[in-house]
Amino acid sequence: MQNLVITWRELLVAVTLVLAVYIAEMLLLMRSNRKHGVKKGWSFSGGREQRRETELLWEKLDQLWGEVKELRAMVEQLKADQSPASSYSRAITMAREGRGAGEIASACAIPRGEAELITTLHRTNSHDS
Repeated sequence: MQNLVITWRELLVAVTLVLAVYIAEMLLLMRSNRKHGVKKGWSFSGGREQRRETELLWEKLDQLWGEVKELRAMVEQLKADQSPASSYSRAITMAREGRGAGEIASACAIPRGEAELITTLHRTNSHDS
């Protein structure tokens, strides 16, 4: 079974599309309410049914905002998860170029011990070949 990989950009596009659909749905609902004699705005002078419908819309809106916050958190987590890998890839590239552990540690924002390990492994690999 193949792993499903979703980039943060694809996730952001999906969230934007979902929000656009819900906003369009809300606008169509408001438009149809105006045709049926409902006053403009959120304060309805009509019966209980209209107030309940408004409450349901607000609940749905709150739910959607919660989902948006969760998706934003997921996007941030995906960004954070990708960042260390790129730092270590850059560190390995710098080690292969012959740079020192101190320079690698500061440039890649990794601990000096890890930078030393990367340079040591690189030197070991270069002597073996």
